[in-house]
Amino acid sequence: MTRRAGILVLLILVLFPVILSAQTAFPKISLGLEESENPTDFIMTIQILAFMTILTLAPSILIMMTSFTRIIIVFHFLRAALATQSVPSNQILVGLALFMTLFIMKPVLLEINDNALQPYLEETITQQEGLERAAAPLRQFMLNQTRENDLQLFIDLKGDGAVKTREELSLSTIIPSFIISELKTSFQIGFLLYLPMLLLDMVVASVLLSMGMMMLPPVMISMPFKILLFVLVDGWNLIVKSLVEGFV
Repeated sequence: MTRRAGILVLLILVLFPVILSAQTAFPKISLGLEESENPTDFIMTIQILAFMTILTLAPSILIMMTSFTRIIIVFHFLRAALATQSVPSNQILVGLALFMTLFIMKPVLLEINDNALQPYLEETITQQEGLERAAAPLRQFMLNQTRENDLQLFIDLKGDGAVKTREELSLSTIIPSFIISELKTSFQIGFLLYLPMLLLDMVVASVLLSMGMMMLPPVMISMPFKILLFVLVDGWNLIVKSLVEGFV
């Protein structure tokens, strides 16, 4: 086996220079700065940079402008309330949250595809008009989930004065308002999830204390009962149903 490997290496060393000498042309890749008298060349470069920047920010846009934030926070509260440490794992929770987000946002995505993306690809509308049409469904979705006091907070901070209609609001005002509304809602749901689990922990701790088992952690005993309670009430079904109906 060692002799065959040596012969193979020798053949490669012998034939490689022959292959290089037979090759007449090699591709050349170069990057540089050149002067241009056409302003559109510079604009095209800026557009490419802006497009690459948007691609890098795509995960943040997905998280901040959809239902993903509320869903993933509620799932983490649920796992902490059950005291199951890393079960389900982060990969499972994020995957479930992404598929639920896709399910919830499907009508919005279809509207963006029909009214903005397809007409733009068919060159029936301009790029600016396509962006405006794509932003309209997202704007409406976020406004439906945003509290009035959160909107008013950023309107006051921006200092634009009184706003007559919601259509006058810019995305720079709507997006942070939507995010803090989602955080508040998810924390409220998390608190409601904690309550029955906390009561179960207190009952188990009282029983252990009355039995003189002060050195035994109550969480160790209460965790199987939490899991049993969660399974008996079909917890995953109820939580997923409540989260989806909260948006739909």
